[in-house]
Amino acid sequence: MRFGIPHTPALRLAAVMALTAIFMSAPLPATQAAGNPFDTLLGSWRGSGQILLSDGRTERLKCNAYYTGGGTQLSMAIRCQSETSNVEIRSKLSQSGGRITGTWEERTFNAEGTATGQATSDRISLQISGGVTGSMLVSYSGSRQSVAISTQGIALKSVTIDLTRS
Repeated sequence: MRFGIPHTPALRLAAVMALTAIFMSAPLPATQAAGNPFDTLLGSWRGSGQILLSDGRTERLKCNAYYTGGGTQLSMAIRCQSETSNVEIRSKLSQSGGRITGTWEERTFNAEGTATGQATSDRISLQISGGVTGSMLVSYSGSRQSVAISTQGIALKSVTIDLTRS
């Protein structure tokens, strides 16, 4: 008995079709499957960080982040707690061709505005304007994420957070 491609045309065609089906159904590597930068962030994250308030106080934070949507849409919820303060950031973003638009709010400090920026395969950079002025940078890989936020015009001056997938 020999192994290889069958000799009859019908069996040869069936073998080629079976191999094609196997290769077509195999999952793509993560770098190819996540064609959109938002897809890398989807899911739950946990970590810690630091908050800087306008009076100069800094406090350690424990944080959870949740990202939903995918493709060209991303909803973000980041909730952090310190001994005396909470930080609750929410954002709804849309992406087209690397350009981002959407809304941004921080609920504890009652600040909201519009968000515009750019997305790449490992970073989202936002400028926030409206009721609050500031910036937000999210740098990420498949399992780690860093968030840096700076604001002007509210008691919250900055937040830095390091997160891992939970």
